[in-house]
Order: sequence, then structure tokens, then C-alpha cells
Amino acid sequence: MKILIAYYSRRGENYVGGDIVNLPVGNTEVVAGIIKKLTGGEIFQVETVKRYPAGYHETTEVSRQELRQNARPELADHVANLADYDVLILGYPNWWGTMPMAVFSFLEGCDLTGKTILPICTHEGSGLGHSCSDIKRVCPGATVSRGLAILGGSVQQSEGEISAWLKATGMIE
Repeated sequence: MKILIAYYSRRGENYVGGDIVNLPVGNTEVVAGIIKKLTGGEIFQVETVKRYPAGYHETTEVSRQELRQNARPELADHVANLADYDVLILGYPNWWGTMPMAVFSFLEGCDLTGKTILPICTHEGSGLGHSCSDIKRVCPGATVSRGLAILGGSVQQSEGEISAWLKATGMIE
């Protein structure tokens, strides 16, 4: 079984535990690294051509506008050999109750028919939101497994929780 770990993450100013903090590595990127360590899967970072503002509050406003407009930000790169993978572990932060619109751009740019998707979301209290149902809607030919929500402020201590989830979904023994 060949695993691709695709994720969107935001460094810099983020909301963590009720405060705005500067993260040198985004929470979802930390989670993606843990998953790579546990599964040996290959990593792909979803990045937009146009960067979000440096400030947290400015980014939340831009992301809210994107959601309202159902925008699809242009991506900097695409997975060239997606057909080689059986499983997509999809990591993203919860923005306004779902995935960032860049993740929608990524999913809609891929043929995931016959693939298994495992959603993993970082958040500060809103869990997976409606992201799993959004993934099912956008990827009707894929099997979407049970998702996992990790509190952003606890990603550094989340390896055990991620490992248990990967075992429960059959990704590791």
C-alpha cells in the first residue's frame, strides 16, 4: 500500500490556546511529519501561488472571503504521479468550519476515484467541522475514512493519538 500525505499548513501568526502566537512550523505540518514517521508515506505540501497575509487576523478575513465566494486559489504545484498511490492522508487546519479553499483546489485537481482518503484536521476547538462531508462531496469516487481532529496547541504531544488512529484505519500495525 502506497501512501501520500498531502497537507496544507500555515506558519507564522496562528491562534493557539486563546492567543496569537508565531509558529515557525505550522501545526498541520507538524502532524504531517508525525504521519510520515509512522507510515513512511511520501509528503506533498499544498501551497498557493498567492500567499496569505502575514497577520493572523488578516488571513482569517481573506479565508472567510474565499469561503463566501467558493474560491479556488491557484496552487503552486500538483502531484505528478497520483495514480501511484492507494491512500491519501489529507491534513489541513479547520478554517471557518471546513478545509482551507486551497485544499478544495487540490482535491478538485486530482482524480481520486478508487482511492482511500483519511482526513486529519488541526483546530482550536471546532474539530473536523463539516470537512469530511465536504471531502465526500468533492471526491465522490473515493472512500473517505473516519477523520481525526487534533487540537493545534497539542500537536507536539499527538503522536500516540495519531498512531492509534492510523492503527484503527489499517494504515499501520
